[in-house]
Amino acid sequence: MTTVYELRCRECGKTCGVQPLSICDECFSPLEVAFDLEYARTRFTREAVSQGPLNMWRYRALLPVSDDYVPRTPAGFTPLVPAPQLAAHVGARNLYIKNDAVCMPTLSFKDRVVAVALANAQAFGFDTVGCSSTGNLANAVAAQAARLGLKTFILVPADLEPAKILNTQVYGATLVRVDGSYDHVNRLSSQIADRYSCGFVNVNLRPYYAEGSKTVGFEIAEQLGWRLPDNVVVPMAGGSLITKIRKAFDELIALGIVENKEVRFFGAQATGCSPIATAVKNGSEFIEPQRPNTIARSLAIGNPADGVYAARAIRKTGGWAEDVSDVEIVSAIQELAETEGIFTETAGGVTTAVTARLYAHGRIQPDELTVTCITGNGLKTTDCLNGAYEQNKAIRPRLADFEEFVEEQTAASQGLSLAGR
Repeated sequence: MTTVYELRCRECGKTCGVQPLSICDECFSPLEVAFDLEYARTRFTREAVSQGPLNMWRYRALLPVSDDYVPRTPAGFTPLVPAPQLAAHVGARNLYIKNDAVCMPTLSFKDRVVAVALANAQAFGFDTVGCSSTGNLANAVAAQAARLGLKTFILVPADLEPAKILNTQVYGATLVRVDGSYDHVNRLSSQIADRYSCGFVNVNLRPYYAEGSKTVGFEIAEQLGWRLPDNVVVPMAGGSLITKIRKAFDELIALGIVENKEVRFFGAQATGCSPIATAVKNGSEFIEPQRPNTIARSLAIGNPADGVYAARAIRKTGGWAEDVSDVEIVSAIQELAETEGIFTETAGGVTTAVTARLYAHGRIQPDELTVTCITGNGLKTTDCLNGAYEQNKAIRPRLADFEEFVEEQTAASQGLSLAGR
């Protein structure tokens, strides 16, 4: 145990010090990092945060790293932007987007969790790291391990999107394609982590890895002027992100950084893989595993590790969970791009479509301050848009040809105009 943080069982409360461990040896429940908030009170202040770097490490006083750790993997501090055009489409008046589609270095929120996981991998003396991944995590581990000089073994389902495969291999990672679903990949990763001396970020380093997600919550609060929103809509794969944003808000409240306020959490999943949303809708404490069948592969985890805790967070805060079809996902990707200029991957299509449904069903009121989380970049899943757009015939480099083209488009009700010519 340190004076700052330690591992603690989420069920029985047993403490386990600081070590590469994710499961309690007493009751076999998951471990998480618990902080000494009294110690953090003098180190985590608005002033201290404002003087920190313009990345996630400005919140290091509430991240599981030593005081002398020197970050070499900047990530986070992504934009929180108002979304008035999208809001008008979905019936909202106070909607914001937390845009991790531009998170560095690999354009997803997974860069945050990996930065914390690899800091701990180094602290524990691992020279080899790995992960099981549906894509974004693979990219983040490969890139940051390359920067830190760590060897990698990254396991992914064989049917992963080609762009995510390429975005892993380009960093020199050792990629292992597995003939099976993510749940098969994760099971194999757990066996490898048990057998060999390496740090698997979402196995034996999972408690530390998960803490990186808190920085999404810290940033939302700071970017809103150190206040909390009314609602947050979060995509769910393993379920950890939604629980850690809530944990971040709770820690800010406990430290007196923000006003005490209950924020409602809403979970978003694809219909083809919606075990957490199904449990919420059924009022069940049990997460029944599903076999994934959706284009939203980054959310395709049929047996989510933190599913029970995500469902609890949603119910406890008075939120809800929804799932949407693949057709709705693609439509929402296009809608977000056309209204706000943000190109998201399929997971963001899920979140955007679910956000629209929550307003349509009256679960979120128009004037409530709502933040919807976009967690990855659309350049990674362009295959989902194959065939969605026709390529016009090329015109000659002549003004007359351009004017003819405009007339044709106007006749086809595309809305193009030469007003202002």
